Amino acid sequence: MMKQLYLTILLFLIVIPVSAEKLVKGHVWDEQDEPIVGANIYWEGSRQGTTSDADGYFELEMKENAENLVVSYIGYTTSVVRVEDTSKPLRIVLVGEVALQEVVVSERRIGTIASRTSVLQTQKITYDEICRAACCNLAESFETNPSVDVSYSDAATGARQIKLLGLAGTYVQMLTENYPNFRGAASLYGLDYVPGAWMESIQVSKGTSSVKNGYEALAGQINVEFKKPPTADIFSVNLFGSDAGRYEGNADVSWHINDKVSTGLLVHYSNDKMQHDGNDDGFLDTPLKEQVNLMNRWYHKLDHYVAQYGVRYLHENRTGGQASMHHYFADPYRVRLQTNRAELFTKQAYIIDKEKVESVALILSGSYHEQRSMYDRTPYNVYQNNVYASLLYEKEFSPAHSLSTGLSLNYDSFDENLTLDGVRTPYDRTEVVPGAYAQYTYNLNDKFILLAGLRADYSSLYDFFVTPRLHVKYNPFDWFHVRFSAGKGFRTANVLAENNFLLSSSRKMNIAADLDQEEAWNTGVNLSFYIPLFGKELTLNGEWYYTDFQKQVVVDMDSDPHAVRFYNLEDGRSYSNSFQVEATYPFFRGVSLTAAYRYTDAKTDYRNVEGVTRRLKKPLVSDYKGLLTASYQTPLKKWQFDLTGQFNGGGRMPTPDAVTPLWKPDFKAYTVVNAQITKYFRRWSVYIGAENLFDYKQPHPIIDAENPRGDNFDGSMVWGPVHGRKIYAGLRFNISRD
Repeated sequence: MMKQLYLTILLFLIVIPVSAEKLVKGHVWDEQDEPIVGANIYWEGSRQGTTSDADGYFELEMKENAENLVVSYIGYTTSVVRVEDTSKPLRIVLVGEVALQEVVVSERRIGTIASRTSVLQTQKITYDEICRAACCNLAESFETNPSVDVSYSDAATGARQIKLLGLAGTYVQMLTENYPNFRGAASLYGLDYVPGAWMESIQVSKGTSSVKNGYEALAGQINVEFKKPPTADIFSVNLFGSDAGRYEGNADVSWHINDKVSTGLLVHYSNDKMQHDGNDDGFLDTPLKEQVNLMNRWYHKLDHYVAQYGVRYLHENRTGGQASMHHYFADPYRVRLQTNRAELFTKQAYIIDKEKVESVALILSGSYHEQRSMYDRTPYNVYQNNVYASLLYEKEFSPAHSLSTGLSLNYDSFDENLTLDGVRTPYDRTEVVPGAYAQYTYNLNDKFILLAGLRADYSSLYDFFVTPRLHVKYNPFDWFHVRFSAGKGFRTANVLAENNFLLSSSRKMNIAADLDQEEAWNTGVNLSFYIPLFGKELTLNGEWYYTDFQKQVVVDMDSDPHAVRFYNLEDGRSYSNSFQVEATYPFFRGVSLTAAYRYTDAKTDYRNVEGVTRRLKKPLVSDYKGLLTASYQTPLKKWQFDLTGQFNGGGRMPTPDAVTPLWKPDFKAYTVVNAQITKYFRRWSVYIGAENLFDYKQPHPIIDAENPRGDNFDGSMVWGPVHGRKIYAGLRFNISRD
């Protein structure tokens, strides 16, 4: 029945007639050939207009008897353009206004940008948006985003996971500058490995993505773009401190050696070693951590050739468990993890024909990840080597037809072992996956875009598999856009590497032999409205995504309250429905206001040891989430005030013991509020804020904390904040290249 529904929707979208109305199209640039985002474009003498998107692109219906197009952006001289020929796109360059003495004229830049031209539903989180909260790493970058949730996996290790479309972060493909990263052994703590001050932007795509980046995006894709030597500041520094004893320093510098070669160095150090036990249960609220992170990258550009090279090293120590400062323990329960990670990458591109947009590119990356752990008296170690290679060829045959093809190779080698009751069990494995793909794009005047991709891969563990994906975008009107997507995704489950935080409990781990590859279909529909209202634009978005697993490795914490079982879903069902609505409107100059609501219906069939199957909601997932973010920036960008409220619905807990239930079967709704004030100066800014302003904490996140070596101890029952209010302050300084 669902397949018939997908086919009906697809046929409906394809056969919709394309409007023949005349459109004025173009791009808005500044004097440095950088796109201007959010420029106002309207017909002279009317209120009919639009704004430029993330690429500076715009399109506007031709107005009868209209001749002049007005293009404005605060900080730039307004331009009036006479439109005579709509067949050719306009190139509009705005000239910056002259500064008088120390007066700086500026306009607020958009924090989160939803691309209007992309066939994929993609949000770009800019550096300005990242700075709206206490963002010290990637895990803290989504506080103001309604689509992505980040929560603690347990109350001992500090491991955090992304949740998207009601699914765990393992089903979200993580990319670094468009190549896969933070997989396997790095998936648990990888969100803490990306300093916030290093990031240029984050792109979030929901549902299936392009086949160019692989087959692992089952629920979505998150791509991180780091600062790049050609465009980065000459020097910048970010210092941060909180009343919880967390201190952090970031610095980056870039050199333009000549007009063809540039390089950059990024440095990060953080220290979070103050003990906190706010609920007096004897356990640290958050683990003690120390991290050193270094990155050096090079950029080389010729007329037809562009190359990038990079090397990175990370070292981190983290310690969780019982707090010794305010309590005495003769033999304290401790969790210790030591991580070393090294990465290398290069991206080479040769432009064959600039006019036909024809190019060939090579991406190579390699990483070594080492995690040595001690969960009280249980040693667990994992060493992972990864090599990724991608060869791409792209050509635009005409404005309507383009093709992308390529070859890829992914190599994973795991040396993994777990020692339980004195018995050391190895979980060593190697997987090699070569593959090939082809992707075709049909673009009819930017009104109707179809993106169809197909890739075939061969796994040394799971044989051949094929990944089809389809995306359609249709704009019946300038103010109304429709997107539809459908496709498959596959994933290799690395059970221990991705779930070793469960070792911080007394649950026995039962892993079925010969687990199969995970496989799921994902389908989505997105409706976007851009409505002129009182001289400004109201943006409305509504979406529905449905993920249906054909094969899944079930993490079962319900069949036995004293164990966790991993097994393949064979005859049962596992699915997730995600519905979301979002509205953004600038009520007056300098204000940004976003309201969103998301409802999640995610269920899985769980099979107990007797073979009885129960269909239950996924545990520890909120039924709904509401988000309200408000931001105000005063004229001339002297002050900025940010406030974010997260309204999280209740949900289901894993099934407690029927005889001695130690936790309730569900959890209640809760609210978290964050606030920040920023003062801007010419080259630097200072900020002060509060996380969890009203000091809400999950009561008793650790079950039976008094007996950590008993049969009931469990640190994985986390559904809300494990720490209380945090007051923080920081300073940013930069010497820009302008």
